[in-house]
Amino acid sequence: MDVTPLIPEGLQLIEAYGDGAFRITGVRYEGAVFVFPDETQFWQQASVEGLTAAAFAPVTDRETVPEILLLGTGPRTEFILPSIRAEVREKGPVVDIMDTGAACRTYNVLLAEGRRVAAALLPVD
Repeated sequence: MDVTPLIPEGLQLIEAYGDGAFRITGVRYEGAVFVFPDETQFWQQASVEGLTAAAFAPVTDRETVPEILLLGTGPRTEFILPSIRAEVREKGPVVDIMDTGAACRTYNVLLAEGRRVAAALLPVD
């Protein structure tokens, strides 16, 4: 049985992650990334440490701000300061924090549902 979500053509589907990289719609990205329905961008963030609300500007400064931002924190869930989460929320998206694998799977499901979602993903080695 095929359990792959039905994603309309042209949208960014997270196909794989690991070894410090992601495969998104057939393209390999090394390191951290932002994934939006219409594009993927590199993210200059190496870890949760030192993370600020300004690091999410590529999400919060978009013309159409997503309603949900999934933060994939690597191999395990690592929480950010509540003040950072609140500052990002003031600009639009609810920040949902989880390990990177869960964030990848959740992104694909929400994308298939037609939700305005984005993911900020730290790699898993």
